[in-house]
Amino acid sequence: MKRHLISAADLSREEAVLVLDTAAELASVAGRPIRKLPTLRGRTVVNLFYEDSTRTRTSFEAAAKRLSADVINFSAKGSSVAKGESLKDTALTLQAMGADAVVIRHSASGAPHRLAGWVTGSVVNAGDGTHEHPTQALLDAFTMRRRLGRVDGLRVAIVGDILHSRVARSNVWLLATLGAEVTLVAPPTLLPVAVGSWPCAVSYDLSCVLPASDVVMMLRVQHERMSDAYFPSVREYSRRYGLDGDRMALLPEHAIVMHPGPMNRGVEIAAEVADSVRSTIVEQVANGVVVRMAVLYLLLGGSGEAQ
Repeated sequence: MKRHLISAADLSREEAVLVLDTAAELASVAGRPIRKLPTLRGRTVVNLFYEDSTRTRTSFEAAAKRLSADVINFSAKGSSVAKGESLKDTALTLQAMGADAVVIRHSASGAPHRLAGWVTGSVVNAGDGTHEHPTQALLDAFTMRRRLGRVDGLRVAIVGDILHSRVARSNVWLLATLGAEVTLVAPPTLLPVAVGSWPCAVSYDLSCVLPASDVVMMLRVQHERMSDAYFPSVREYSRRYGLDGDRMALLPEHAIVMHPGPMNRGVEIAAEVADSVRSTIVEQVANGVVVRMAVLYLLLGGSGEAQ
């Protein structure tokens, strides 16, 4: 693999499959009484989070610790950042501390790319603004492969707030690389201007797309990123683009329902759907740990089989 993981578009098909295969090997360790591997002993991984996060930060921390790496959790709140320290100065401080990898989440799109130019260690993008979130896309692909046996040829519908979703962007690029057919479903106001250049189809009618979908991925309505009225009301959005029991019945019998979390129950997804046997939401959280283990393992020079 390359030195950094900043965009899902940077991954070749071979590199993406390598991550998924490595994660599958590492998943076998999760069932052992002792889950730790000595692979990254002596290495230091820094979680540099400028945005609040529960799932992603905890997942990366668990992944690094299971590989025996030392972990430093850095939160912008209560740090020198609150006093005005720049990203570059923070990066140089972490560099001086001997960080082998920096996992960064930042509200500014492009921040991981800038960081990669200032540190000698590996940089992993854990979400930057409305740009990308590549490890989420990898864990989503891993979940699809475990549930449905493949990614190549799957028909995947990604539904909701595409405009503000870094998860949607990363999934479109990665799934296209792996051979899946992606359709974005959203109101016109929640689609990016440049969506026509993405390797996917676009639809405005969820009910028409569902019968031909193997996977439906619901996205959270990101109220915190919205400054304008993108739809008349939450109720209207839920009526047209929410996944409830009646709409779930339109899916083929084998189809699965995904959500990157956190969910707005009753808005983009009904409670009965989120808690159904078709839902992979809890599995995605568990799979996130092994996928991020695989990413850290490969970026930091892991070699050989998982022991």
